[in-house]
Order: sequence, then structure tokens, then C-alpha cells
Amino acid sequence: MALRDYQREVIQPALEGKNIIIWLPTGAGKTRAAAYVCERHLESRKNGKVAVLVNTVPLVDQHLKNDFSILKNRFEIAAISGDSILKLLFSEVVKTNDLIICTAKILENALNSQEVEKHVELTDFSLLVIDECHHTHKETTYNKIMEDYLERKLQGQRNLPQILGLTASLGTGGANTLEAAKEHILQICANLDTEKIMSSDKRKIYLATHVSQPKKQYDLSEQRPQDPFGQKLKEIMTQIYNYLGVPDLSTNFGTQLFEQQVVSLEKKGAEKFCQKTRTCAVHLRKYNDALLINDTVRMIDAFKILDDFYLLECATRVLQHSVDRYLVQLFDRNKACLQALAQDSRYENPKLAKLQQVLQEQFQELESSRGIVFTRTRQSAHSLHQWIQDNQALLGLGIKAAVLTGAGYSSQTKHMTQPEQQQVIHHFRKGTLNLLFSTSVAEEGLDIPECNIVVRYGLLTNEIAMMQARGRARAQNSIYSVLGKMNSKEVAHEMRNEILEDLMEIAIKCIQQMPEQEYRLKIAELQHKAAHSRRVRDAKKNLQHQLHDPGDVHLYCIGCNGEVCRGTDLRKIEKMHHISINPKFRQYYRALEQVFIPREFNDWRPGRSISCNKCGQAWGMEMIYREITLPMLAIKNFVVETPDGRRTFKKWSKVTFDISEFDYIDYCNTNLDIVESMS
Repeated sequence: MALRDYQREVIQPALEGKNIIIWLPTGAGKTRAAAYVCERHLESRKNGKVAVLVNTVPLVDQHLKNDFSILKNRFEIAAISGDSILKLLFSEVVKTNDLIICTAKILENALNSQEVEKHVELTDFSLLVIDECHHTHKETTYNKIMEDYLERKLQGQRNLPQILGLTASLGTGGANTLEAAKEHILQICANLDTEKIMSSDKRKIYLATHVSQPKKQYDLSEQRPQDPFGQKLKEIMTQIYNYLGVPDLSTNFGTQLFEQQVVSLEKKGAEKFCQKTRTCAVHLRKYNDALLINDTVRMIDAFKILDDFYLLECATRVLQHSVDRYLVQLFDRNKACLQALAQDSRYENPKLAKLQQVLQEQFQELESSRGIVFTRTRQSAHSLHQWIQDNQALLGLGIKAAVLTGAGYSSQTKHMTQPEQQQVIHHFRKGTLNLLFSTSVAEEGLDIPECNIVVRYGLLTNEIAMMQARGRARAQNSIYSVLGKMNSKEVAHEMRNEILEDLMEIAIKCIQQMPEQEYRLKIAELQHKAAHSRRVRDAKKNLQHQLHDPGDVHLYCIGCNGEVCRGTDLRKIEKMHHISINPKFRQYYRALEQVFIPREFNDWRPGRSISCNKCGQAWGMEMIYREITLPMLAIKNFVVETPDGRRTFKKWSKVTFDISEFDYIDYCNTNLDIVESMS
């Protein structure tokens, strides 16, 4: 495996068995250097075993086909991600392969699994390669795996795997001073048990001669002179506040701050069983979403979001409460006016005109041009794609566009499956597609062909995302465009990111120059502090789940406040799926359409979605577990009452009572008549 001089330089400590971070820019060949380390590691170690961990699904297949493919002739290699059937037999895959490429979540689940066919030990591996290792902090999956590693290390365990981290940017953690930036980077080094951060000045010579650096430009649009559509939305929101009889927050309409305020209002309404407050808050949030979309893409996209919301409300919810009827009628009265304003081209978003100009300049000049437009949300990616499909001027330039978003589930827009992601990337590589509208999934690591144009469209992100996106523009004379409104937060943030990038480089250099003894002591100090914080955090979690007796806990539908079950009716399956085992629970819900999840599960499959029989509020879905149908609930759809009052929760992990694991045999024996009727 041929390596360049600087690649050989940065991997040397890893070949000696040391834990290191390889810090090289996008395009400098970090993954190839890591593949070489894996090859040498497996050659030199009897019974050596490597896990290559990635943080996005498309990277699994990419690494297998690209830099690690050269190892397939000599070693047994498997690639596993969320959609793979192999994850159900993970421990067998580990036993029969020398190198496993997988998403970090697959390994975390296997480390925590109580099932023999799925469980593995950290010590089953002799080397862990952690791609995009700057994510090893706080509550990320990478850090949870490394917390297990460090706990074992601090207890004196010796046979732990070697760690090799890869990154193009360690970031500053939002710090704006050199000391704070150093502390952030040292904490990541401690989390990864790193002995050295390895980089090479030689890579600058290579990149300067072999990898083109893009020209950066700020493409600024004018402020919208008039926005009657947005103004109409704000008028309706003010009417809702008047109906509620509380002071309105009109100065904040259309902002992330307003979203936080209205979420707090919704929570307050739910916990006080005030349907008027809660329902109005839900609808205000949807209008705010429309304002945010209006600011990002087209007015018609914002209108469609609202129209679809009210169509769904009328189709799925029982509009029994006067507040429901008032809000639906309010939208119906204003619908024609909103639609007419949304279709008036005089008031269209000026950012789209600027984007059209940027794309026209690029695709007119170069017929073989290829580009990516990065945007914040899946919704805006889909809306931009529809915009270009409706834009004859751009289609006439031969633009063939598609959407690339993450595989995680979203209630707002359809998520992409792994095969769908792979197909889009494949067609982009071939040139069948030449423009992607993407969320952050395409920023990191993906082997996407050299782009002539990369646009950051109205984004407010950190210096790591900026550097990763910029690294996609590698073609000769390529353009890296920051597109936003004049004097906007997005533009100011991008300029700040440029300063933070320089600050990060200075901080890393300072750390690399630290005396070895001083560095080791600092890493040990940070690791002991983190271990203490973990123990305090875990103790708090255990105490939190013991605050209330399950028998004293009642769950109410968030939509109509009807009581539906008690804490003693609830059980966990695989530590994450929460079900009701009370047969009487069936009378409270109705089952609707079949749920489709494009992946295999070991002992269960999805059934139909379920909602409140009384008001139509969504509750979750049926889980068909070993052929027994059980209702699986999302806690966000319920109000939880304890002796200390009522609360709402976003996650089951935050509830204040203990939920036992589901006992399949006991359930079958207790509910024999139900089991027999199922069969």
C-alpha cells in the first residue's frame, strides 16, 4: 500500500502501538493512512482484530469499497450498519472476521447487549479506528464507547484496544480564547486516551501542488423589501394570542427564540391540563415553522407546510374541543389569501434569486460542473430541490439535482434509507447527477467527487462544519460560496468561524509542543475528572428513576387528558422500547395504517400506528414481538402525573419511576387467552 511521506510520518507512533489522533485536512488521505496501520497491525498481531467506527451510515459502505478494499485479499472484512441483517448476529461477525467496519451505534449496542448472539466485549478488539473523532465528547456514541474504555483503564485493565482517531478539525468547542480552545482539544485527547496529535507540515506542500483550494466568496442577497405573506402569518399568530388572552410575543415571531418560548408554553399547557394553551402553542409553533421556511426558501413551501398540517389535523384528530375548531376555522378563513400571496412572484425570497445567479455562473461556464448546496434542515433541502425542478432557466443548463439527507427518523420529513443514500452518491459520482441539496450528512468523510461549487445556504454552524464543507470543493478553480442576507447572523458567524479555525491551529500547535510529562499529567487529570463526573451523573440517573413508585404514576393522553394507564402497566423491551402489558389498554386506542421501517429486527417487526380513541392524538405504534401484538408508546404524547405533580417528558430515560424489563414467558402465562387467540 503506497503512502506519501507525510502519511508515513503521522502514522509512525501508531505502528509502535501508541494511541494517536491523525490530524490532516480533507483530501490529504487520512483514511488511507489508517488502512495501512490496520494492515500492519493485523500482520504483526496474532489474533488481532480491528473495528473501524464511523458516525454516518454511507461511510460504512464507502470505506469497504475504497481505502480498505485493498485488505480484502488478505483478511476477512465485514461491513455492518443499521440496515444490515448482520447486526443481529454481531458477536458471530466479530468472531469470524479480522476487520469490522460499522457505525459506532452498532458497537455500542453490542457492548451493552445482554443477548449472547449480539454481545461483544471491548477487549475482543485489539485496535479501534475512530473516524471523525472530534465527535468524541459529551453524550455522543463515540464518547460512550470511550467512557467504557476509560473506566476499565482506570481500574487497571491492561488488554484494552489501541486507539487511532482521524479528523480534519478538532474545533474549539465554541471557545474564543487560546486557553479555552486548548482545554477543549485536550479534553478530546483525554477522552480518546491519546498520547499524541500527529500532523505534518509536509502535507501543505502536497495539498498546494495536488489538491486545489477553493476561492471563497460571500454572495449576499438584499433584504426582502416587502413580505406580505410573512406579515399575514404574523397577523394570524397575533389573533391566536388574543384568543388565548395572554400578551403576544410578536417581536420574536419567525425566530428560534420564539420556538423555544412556544415549546415552553406548550409544556405548561399540557402539565396544567389546559387544552386551550397547549393546542394554541402547537399551532403557533407550526406558523413559526412556516415563517422560518419563508425566510429560507419559497413562500409556497411555507404555505404547503401549513396546509398539510391542517389537512392532517382534520383527517386524524377528532375536533371535539372548541379550541381545535377555532384554529382550523381561522386557517380556513385565511387560506385563500395566504395561497394567493404565496404565489405572487413580486414578493419572493431574494436569497433564491442570489442562489440562481451563483448556480448559473458556475453551470454556464462549465458544462461538467458538479456542486453541493448545504442547507440546515431536511425540509429546506427538499424545498430547494422542488424549486430547481420548477426552474426552467436552471434546468436548461443541464442541472440534474437530488436530495441527500440523513437516515435518522424525522417526524417532519421522510428520512432516507441506506440504499437510497448510496444510490444518490453513486449517481453523483457517475455524473448522472451533478447537484446535491444536502444537510450536514455530506459534510464529513464522504468520498464525493471533486466539486466545482459548494454553497453554504443560510447556515449558522461552527468552524468544523465550515472546514468540512469547504473541503468538498476540490476541483480546479472551484468556488466556496457563503450565501446569506446582508448583515445577517449567518454571515457574521461564518466570519467568526474563520477566526476560530486559526485559533484551533494555534491551540493544537501549543499542545503538540507541551513537554511530555506535563501533557501526560494533564490527560490523567482530565480523565479522572471525567470519571468522577460520570459516576455523579449515573448516580443522579439512578436516583431519578427511583423518585416515585410506579403504582403512584398515572399517564394521560396529551391531546384530551384522558387517563390511559399506570406506571405498573409499563415494561421495556431491549432496554429501549416501552410497551403497555395491560390487556385493557387496547380499548383506549385505535390502530391506523401499517408502519414501514426499512430494516430488520431480531425478535419483532412494526405493526400499525396507534392513536387515542377519543381525540385522535398520535401515541406510537404496535410492536409485533414474537407474534404477540403490543402497544409501543412515545412518552412525548402523554402527561405523567406523580405525587409531586404533572410533567411532560421528551424521552423515556428522563422519567422519575422504574420500568421493568418485559418478561415474555410471564406475559404468555398471564395472558394465555390473548396468546391463544393470536395463534
